[in-house]
Amino acid sequence: MTLRTLLAGRVLVDAQGTLLGPSRISIGTDGRIVTVEPVPAELLSPEEAGRLIMPALSNAHDHGRGLRTLAFGAPDQSLESWLPDLRRHPRVDPWLNAVVALGRIALSGVAAVNHCHNTQDGRALLAEAEAVSRAARDVGIRVGFGWPFFDRNPQVYGDLARLAAFYPEEQRAGILASADGMRDCATNFSWFEQAKALEHDYFTLQYHPVAPQWTKPETLEAIARASAADGRRVHTHMLETELQRDWSRANCPGGVVSWLDSLGLLNEQLTVAHAIWLDDRDIALLAERGVIVSVNLSSNLRLRSGMPQIGRLLDADVRVAFGLDGMALDDDEDMLRELRLAWHVGARETKWGMGRDPGKILKGVFDWGRQSILGAASTPAHTVAAGQDADLLILRFGVLAADCVMPDPDPVRLVLGRARAEHVECLLIRGRPVVQGGQCTGIDLRALEARLVEEARDAFARSPASERDIAQAKSAIGRYYCCE
Repeated sequence: MTLRTLLAGRVLVDAQGTLLGPSRISIGTDGRIVTVEPVPAELLSPEEAGRLIMPALSNAHDHGRGLRTLAFGAPDQSLESWLPDLRRHPRVDPWLNAVVALGRIALSGVAAVNHCHNTQDGRALLAEAEAVSRAARDVGIRVGFGWPFFDRNPQVYGDLARLAAFYPEEQRAGILASADGMRDCATNFSWFEQAKALEHDYFTLQYHPVAPQWTKPETLEAIARASAADGRRVHTHMLETELQRDWSRANCPGGVVSWLDSLGLLNEQLTVAHAIWLDDRDIALLAERGVIVSVNLSSNLRLRSGMPQIGRLLDADVRVAFGLDGMALDDDEDMLRELRLAWHVGARETKWGMGRDPGKILKGVFDWGRQSILGAASTPAHTVAAGQDADLLILRFGVLAADCVMPDPDPVRLVLGRARAEHVECLLIRGRPVVQGGQCTGIDLRALEARLVEEARDAFARSPASERDIAQAKSAIGRYYCCE
């Protein structure tokens, strides 16, 4: 067997913070770790001695936005007023959009991502899924593809007739007809069956009812039955904004969490994204059912949604993972920065602000996030140990610790306190270097980014969105919610 060998001065083995000193890691041709063994420090070069090897990260909720929202004029604002601005997104090659997004995500040490797909053209969903499948293989990153089920409330959470009343009379019929073109449940399941042919080692399908307010009850029940039968995971948005909470209270008996439970969806196969507006009963039920909650702090700040209850979720033993949602705070897809934000926000609620066990943050980005993407294919704990997949992140720890005066600084505190994508030396997925020296190995990301921008600018110029229609939609939606 031909082995790939890695040498490092430090190894962070698992979320519990188990640390090893100078070590040699051998990886087999099957992409699994064969051995992890100590070596004398003097055998390591200065570069090797300055490495920290750890489990690769996961991004538990994203949308694959190669073209960032600010780039096409969708400024940060409340979610409900932001959605009409997404109409400005120019039509681009879906492979190009996905490969750029996945490449950027990989650069910050992410080996697996939940991609909740937003279609550019709902009629072309199969073709767009094929493009993302290809992009996942080209980058070499593991993708859980959320197949969107969206068949309810296309413009607002509620009655389209009430919304239409805020439009000029000649436009009201078009508003009322906007629900007619939505993909029905039967069509979606039929296309989902066809899309299974697109699956490979780096691309698997999940059921993605976009959100309870955007999915019919009978569709949610059908997804629950399908997941129970085939073991596929389910991924949905839930309680992202106060308006969604208000809709839940008015439309879901006992609240949306209990309602999803009654439909058979609340179980270990489910991931819910955001989940900001929870009460104590909701949190207890999520914990009891083993649901994974993807916290998306940057996105929640940028879209004015509220602050996730990280401390309460962790204290209740909810399975908390972390996602970028395509909306990182610095618009840079840096998962290491996102962890720092989560760490500090979670620390607010503790005595003296000292923070909880950092292992709970690592658990989310090593284990729960990975499980939300890979499902049954993942092990209970993602560790640097013999027999595990060699999905490994190598950081330049010597750079991170360059100014430390202690002889043996705490790697966990430094990673959470200051690590950024620029500190990534290498990302290995199944033992293959996917990122090396700040570059993706399988694609020319810089060239693809330039090509995407050029294509988007051309499409934007050729077919600009109607600014009048967007302004009118935002005005009508604002009046609709203010008058509810």
